[in-house]
Amino acid sequence: MKAIGYTKSLPIEQPGSLEVTDIPDPVPGPRDIVVSVEAISLNPVDVKVRMRAEPEAGHKVLGFDAAGTVQSVGEAVQYYKPGDQVFYAGDVTRSGTNVERHAVDERLVGKKPASLGMPESAALPLTSITAWEMLFDCFKLQEGGGEGDAILIIGGAGGVGSIMIQLAKQLTKLRVIATASRPDTIEWCKSMGADDIINHRESLVDQISELGMQPRYVAALTASDEHFDSIIELIQPRGEIGMIDDPENLPIAKIKPKALSFHWEFMFARSMFQADDMDAQRDLLNRVSQLVDDGKIKTTATRNLGKMTLDMLKEAHKLQESGTVIGKTVLEGIT
Repeated sequence: MKAIGYTKSLPIEQPGSLEVTDIPDPVPGPRDIVVSVEAISLNPVDVKVRMRAEPEAGHKVLGFDAAGTVQSVGEAVQYYKPGDQVFYAGDVTRSGTNVERHAVDERLVGKKPASLGMPESAALPLTSITAWEMLFDCFKLQEGGGEGDAILIIGGAGGVGSIMIQLAKQLTKLRVIATASRPDTIEWCKSMGADDIINHRESLVDQISELGMQPRYVAALTASDEHFDSIIELIQPRGEIGMIDDPENLPIAKIKPKALSFHWEFMFARSMFQADDMDAQRDLLNRVSQLVDDGKIKTTATRNLGKMTLDMLKEAHKLQESGTVIGKTVLEGIT
């Protein structure tokens, strides 16, 4: 079957940075389902893996988010059957979703929102899991909780920020403060439901002070090393900081005087270590799907590049690397 991957870490503009190849059809393990991939979306992790991880086996297929239809199932599969429409974010330790057909552990898979098409659904899994786990696993928020407190989401117009704003507004009573710096990203954050928007290119401390509310929670989704000192200054004592990026140097001891809690969210941890609660990702994706179908949250897909050709996938990587993507870029099935 057709797949798009790479054999050597190269800048996306160079020939060979991504290549079309033929690989064997996937053989499902006991808990695997094989999905006909009808749409995918790009995430920063696609770019990070391509640029940092030389393929050990000579060729690596990228891709994490996917939506499609179940073709076949392993002998121990409990939740799905052929013909079911699903969406998921995959497993960083396995071959990716930039393929015609893909095998994935059913415990990581949710039922696709019935009200969305495949591309719009493919925009949601990885970022929804990341945002959900930060809010409810890392910060230990309870649904319906957070009254009287605020969350600051740094990078509100990105993939994770876009869905985190929506989840926080729909499932908690937090005041949601998002950061954005351009007219289009400001309008996007407003459309996601943010209560307040501040500019991350100006003093976060001064702007938070002007709002008159000291956040208890800070989700630092981008450039966290640049904002670290400001976060510590503006957050409440005994507050909660969550990050998803990986700065080379982070002076973590600075959080001690305020007795702050620090969390690094990594949505692949459950699958990488075959955690006992892997089903939690299936459950939360099903909740997200229901929230979409109930009209409470919406897809974060903003750009559909059409069929997943080599050229269009390269274009998606270029857009991701530009740092200007609002929401998510999606592509339809490989051709």
